Amino acid sequence: MRCLAIAIALLLFNAVQAQVLTKEDSLNAGLVRSDRTTLVSAYGEVKVAYDQQLGTGEANLTRNVLFLGHRFNSRISFFSEMELENASVEGGQVGGELSMEQLFVKFDLTKDIYLTGGLFITRLGIINENHLPTTFNGNDRPYVEQFIIPSTWREIGVGLYGRSTRLPGLNWSVAVQNGLNAGAFQHGTGIREGRGDGAKASAANIGVSGALLYYTGDFRFQGSGYYGGSAGLSQREADSLQLDYGLFGTPVRLLEANAQYLGEKLRVKVLATQVDIPDAARINRAYASNTPERMFGAYAELGCDLWSFIRPTEKRDLIAFIRCEALDMNAAIPANGIDDPTLERTYVVAGLTYVPTVGISVKADYTLRTTGERNPSLDINPYPQALPYFTDNGSINIGLAYSF
Repeated sequence: MRCLAIAIALLLFNAVQAQVLTKEDSLNAGLVRSDRTTLVSAYGEVKVAYDQQLGTGEANLTRNVLFLGHRFNSRISFFSEMELENASVEGGQVGGELSMEQLFVKFDLTKDIYLTGGLFITRLGIINENHLPTTFNGNDRPYVEQFIIPSTWREIGVGLYGRSTRLPGLNWSVAVQNGLNAGAFQHGTGIREGRGDGAKASAANIGVSGALLYYTGDFRFQGSGYYGGSAGLSQREADSLQLDYGLFGTPVRLLEANAQYLGEKLRVKVLATQVDIPDAARINRAYASNTPERMFGAYAELGCDLWSFIRPTEKRDLIAFIRCEALDMNAAIPANGIDDPTLERTYVVAGLTYVPTVGISVKADYTLRTTGERNPSLDINPYPQALPYFTDNGSINIGLAYSF
């Protein structure tokens, strides 16, 4: 979705109106003045990937998202996003996914504070809010922000957003939403499958999140956190599974910090995050999910706009970039957990992003993934019944992204 952080930045600086890329951005930033106005917008991406070790290729329409928004009056607006992943959804067959990515109403309380209610994306990390494929380099979102911070993490709740009148550039947010479901945690995906996504999620437990976001010149700094319960059960059910009951029972904690320098020629991004699940042993005893006690990840990315050197007067970009990522989804495991060295990973992603016009990105990148060896205790169907596992593997990716 369009980054709410960018929307706040638009309100802070008159000159940044040129950054508005979509109708949704304009509506969120308050730049649409007409009441009773309905807007349509969209974004998506298509990718072709070649696996070096297996010698196979895959072509996929990764996602197409349609935005429908409406401005009721000067203070109330409606936002919704419908996402189709992997091109199609066929009944009874493994395929794509059709889901609501967001659906909320925004209330402008003052010129500096607004409230959202409904299904919305939590402000955590860089990509979770700002995940349009035209806003990041590479054909895939940073892996740390897929596996440790599960993009796109949205829940039903209420969020309050504002900016400081005393310290220009400082923005804040707090939100309360339904909590996670520890019973859905899966080995190898962290807390991702425990999200509610607005689909009959338990409201017997809740999560709270907050963020501080600061803009100064070409720099952007953010720190954010989440704390919430993951056992949305009745007291009798929780007791039978020996899980803590209550709003914050069987808690999950996530902390992250990131910084960006977004100059015209040079762009730098760094992020670090950690997830703690102190009751992982109880979760494993209840659900046999091999849940870790701690996960962490970090990455750094450097990008340079070559077009600004080739033809500095033309409004287009040719960004050469490299991103290095390290993550460990088994940083700490409980006594009843099984170590999985394949979840300690590094990624090096390097490539080019060509932007011929605002809203279009043509991407090419090479991704090198390195992990530890497989633990034989976790092999259900070992080789040769299953495909061999390579601790080092590379992929060549070419794609097209759009937003309007």
